[in-house]
Amino acid sequence: MTKKHGKRHRAATPASADATPWQDRPRAAPGIVTVVPGRSFDLASVDPASDGGFEKEAAGEALKAERTRISALQERLYAEHRRSLLVVFQAIDTGGKDGTIRNVFQGVNPQGCRVWSFKVPSAEELDQDFLWRYHAKVPGRGLIGVFNRSHYEDVLAVRVKDLVPEKIWRERYGLINDFERLLTLSGVTVLKFFLHISKEEQKERLESRLVEPDKHWKFDPADLVERKSWDAYQSAFTDALSRCSTPYAPWHVVPANRKWYRNLAIARTVADTLEAMDPQFPEPKPGIAGLTVSD
Repeated sequence: MTKKHGKRHRAATPASADATPWQDRPRAAPGIVTVVPGRSFDLASVDPASDGGFEKEAAGEALKAERTRISALQERLYAEHRRSLLVVFQAIDTGGKDGTIRNVFQGVNPQGCRVWSFKVPSAEELDQDFLWRYHAKVPGRGLIGVFNRSHYEDVLAVRVKDLVPEKIWRERYGLINDFERLLTLSGVTVLKFFLHISKEEQKERLESRLVEPDKHWKFDPADLVERKSWDAYQSAFTDALSRCSTPYAPWHVVPANRKWYRNLAIARTVADTLEAMDPQFPEPKPGIAGLTVSD
């Protein structure tokens, strides 16, 4: 409620040769800022503490309803077996990617959903082009795929840590846009969320991992080193959002200081996206209506 009201993806057959798959995309949930394609975007203009007009007391029940929608629509997507949904999450350390995935996709049939976390690339992955390991994990027909970090790491962490020359990572914005257009035209709806938290909120979350023994496993001393690069990451995020928000795969910036709002807003947007895709159960086999099961 609101206060205000290793295998390459196979191309799906489009419904119409001249249809544009991204024309009827739904709007993101209230409070989420969609980056306008082709325009410069200022990440600092988004308040990470915004609640989008939602009320915390009602958010829990509303989240349950959105999970039910996602689960029902995922079953139809799986049965239809024609298209797929790729949900991408990016954020700075402690931004809430794990918690969002856990809360939004709770109850979804694991047969129809795959979550991939991309960490430091292996030696084999480094021997390939930078998109190779991501393309291999794109969801096949009928599936929801979730990327916890993604191909954007190659214009974010790679840039901030100076792992490749600037000439190389700057070329990757266009290659990423081409990659996402290929996926979209192949029947994959690409839904991208950037979880936006404040520097103060990150400090609180890091401190909670130090104070609470049950969270010690989540703390990495390297996070303190990464925190020193806060401004560099904000610049890298801003450029990626500006350069790679397209009509077919726009970026959605989610104010993520308030976890209860973040979860509900993303769940509603995922459900609305699936509903706009309108997957259908396949036609039953001929003659089923007249069949009976013997004793």
